[in-house]
Amino acid sequence: MFVIASAGHVDHGKSALLRALTGMEPDRWEEERRRGLTIDLGFVWTRGAHGPIAFVDVPGHERFVGNMLAGVGPVPAVLFVVAADEGWMPQSQEHLVALDALGVHHGLLVITKCDVMEPDLAAEEALEHFRDTSLSGVPWLAASARTGEGLDKLRIALDELTAGLPPADPRAPIRLWVDRGFTIHGAGLVVTGTLAAGTIHTGDTLELAGTQKRYVVREIQSLNEHVDRAVAVARVALNLRGAHRGEIRRGDALMTPGTYRCTSAVDVRVRLCLPSDLPADLLVHVGAATVDAHLRPLGPDTARLTLGTPVPLRAGDRLVLRPSHGVAGGAIVLDADPPRLRRRGAARARAVELSDYSDLPDAAAELRRRGIIRQEALRVMGLEPPVTPLAADFLVDPSLETSLRERLATLTTGDPLKVEDARKSLDLPDARLVAPLLPSGLEIRDGMIVPAGATDTLAPVVRQALSVLEQRSPGFAVLDDASLAAVGLGPAEVAAAVRNGRMVRLAPDVVLLATAIAAAMPVLAALPQPFTVSEAREALHTTRKVIVPLLEHLALKGLTRRTPDALHRVISG
Repeated sequence: MFVIASAGHVDHGKSALLRALTGMEPDRWEEERRRGLTIDLGFVWTRGAHGPIAFVDVPGHERFVGNMLAGVGPVPAVLFVVAADEGWMPQSQEHLVALDALGVHHGLLVITKCDVMEPDLAAEEALEHFRDTSLSGVPWLAASARTGEGLDKLRIALDELTAGLPPADPRAPIRLWVDRGFTIHGAGLVVTGTLAAGTIHTGDTLELAGTQKRYVVREIQSLNEHVDRAVAVARVALNLRGAHRGEIRRGDALMTPGTYRCTSAVDVRVRLCLPSDLPADLLVHVGAATVDAHLRPLGPDTARLTLGTPVPLRAGDRLVLRPSHGVAGGAIVLDADPPRLRRRGAARARAVELSDYSDLPDAAAELRRRGIIRQEALRVMGLEPPVTPLAADFLVDPSLETSLRERLATLTTGDPLKVEDARKSLDLPDARLVAPLLPSGLEIRDGMIVPAGATDTLAPVVRQALSVLEQRSPGFAVLDDASLAAVGLGPAEVAAAVRNGRMVRLAPDVVLLATAIAAAMPVLAALPQPFTVSEAREALHTTRKVIVPLLEHLALKGLTRRTPDALHRVISG
């Protein structure tokens, strides 16, 4: 299917032309037909040489420019209508600015009412306005909805236009901007929109931007026919299971879960006007949505937009900027997850950064700017990862990776280093990134970076403290916090010694040297076998708090065995 929006001044014959082309009535409301004025969006279609052609008929009156933008926002091509007897008019210009802001390159100029006046002058005037816009160079032709003159040529031109439209990506994530919602008795809520990319199947789950509520697609209609799937580009109507009247409105977006990030702040490049010429408070149009926004100029052509309502945006999205009257220009989203501007001079520095941003999304450049980012976070921005993850799902810019390797090599030239200390020194978001950055000949064991094959992973200060304790207490001794602290062993150092096997934690508050365990064994072996817990306690001059977990530890290690009558026996040999 191909989807084309109409555009042009009020009463220039857009609806009449579509009625003549399709045999369908685009004006849905009785008031529209009574007044001869399109107020809301209309949808009609016809059969073209390359497939169905659906038309979104938009209002041309200045009071309904918001409705017009809701119709053209997601649509890739335009049928621009100018009446031969009136020529170029204010809403013609406003619609052109909006289309230029949205980057619509494909279209046809149709001079209507050619039965009333010769079309050449109106065409020449319109093409002059088209010059230096995204619609520069589009073909034109004349037609009359009343007499039928030129309609056959228009159908041929539409076939040529649709043949040249770029194909949509059927595998892209869904972001369906809702342009209409209504309820059907017995079926519930139905929403419509232009599917610009991706594929929707019956049974798919879609997420509503803003609320994150999820709905299952119960039924799909396209051009009034039930289908099992809809492939972009297409006009679709979705019946959603569990959706109720008022839950989803025009301007809401239904998305593939987890693929878009709703944002209330974006950095943009302003087009067709200067940021300094715009009011601080204005309206922003994207897709079928209209949101209040505050604009803060940053550079000569860049600005920060703070949106009153979060919307799902990605780098490269095009926006229409609209003050209280008219359409001022447009903007291209450069960064949908910009840094906060907290410090003095931050806005000026940000303007310098944004001057290097491309209007087209660039994954490698984005990764270079951020240094390290999760793979899915980059995809949510609309960018495919340019490198494979270094560890887990973390992407690292290649130049930064080289620098990190060099810095880590310097950090590990001396004594064993804790992995967490290395992570902090390199300012890494996750300790799992340390291992793939290690120089050859080093490895991680027990949370320490040590030479490959090393038998001892302890830091020198910990090793020295343990030696002091072992010399002070050559026999069986229980260590308290005071004695540990006296030699500089805190919780982290004790944990490292336990991992290394130089200490044993029998209970949360019972810690022994490994040498104390070894010293206990000949004492227990000298007891009459089997022995009781009390006999073991007395032999080692300790407490029940210590002896019970000690005997459990020895049994677990296979050094003792508990008898059926709850006695204990040392296993010889």
